[in-house]
Amino acid sequence: MKTAIILGTRPEIIKMLPVIQELERQGLNHFIIHTGQHYSYNMDQIFFEDLSLPKPRYNLNVGSGTHAEETAKILTGVEKVLLKEKPDVVLVEGDTTSVLAGALAAVKLGVKVGHIEAGLRSYDRGMPEETNRVLTDHMSDFLFAPTEWAKQNLLREGLSDSKIFVTGNTIVDVAVKNLSLLNSPSETLKDLNVEGNDYFLVTVHRQENVDVKDRFQGVLESLNFIHDEFGLPLFYPIHPRAKKRLSEFALNPEGVTLIEPVGYLRFLQLESAD
Repeated sequence: MKTAIILGTRPEIIKMLPVIQELERQGLNHFIIHTGQHYSYNMDQIFFEDLSLPKPRYNLNVGSGTHAEETAKILTGVEKVLLKEKPDVVLVEGDTTSVLAGALAAVKLGVKVGHIEAGLRSYDRGMPEETNRVLTDHMSDFLFAPTEWAKQNLLREGLSDSKIFVTGNTIVDVAVKNLSLLNSPSETLKDLNVEGNDYFLVTVHRQENVDVKDRFQGVLESLNFIHDEFGLPLFYPIHPRAKKRLSEFALNPEGVTLIEPVGYLRFLQLESAD
């Protein structure tokens, strides 16, 4: 059996790690298709380096664009690879454009699809991710639900119990494993000139939070209030999308220290500092 793993963003890279490692441990035939939905060093390559992941066999380099543009590029790119490689099953993870387009390309070719992290729901169709995850679940042959709650979501939508497997969440596996590998004291904290846990850490990148000026401004004002209230530094590793919106909306955050996106291990250090 040959397995194709399709990923394209940093969350997928991180969460697919345990699956890829298990395929390697068992000596199973597999390869990685990277759509290139995330493509900068800080959003992509650094995660492969941090987690010692094998390089993708294919990189579609789709880059940024509208939802339609990204979906179309991924569909055509993945289709070409699947026709060439003829895998037996495709694995996707999560709720991104890469997940939806990759699964759809496989289904159209009659290739079975396994969806890791199936059954998660926000019940907010204003989120493009919600549409992606629901459609992917209903296309998939194997649904790997992280929790019993996620399984019940799938059953309520009429999906067959025989397709659903409650597996736990791979992000927990990654975090537990890598926390034990972190060195102390943290080089990351030294770089930011802070000690112990006397700081706040924030991440804001979802479309519904940063693409609406009033909402993004409200988030930033709230962060400034927290900074003033506690008198502690507040670090915000800013996603390229959010950074672009800051410029477009002419927002000038106060009380917030903007830093470049950091790798997975460095972010774990920032989260776990005590």
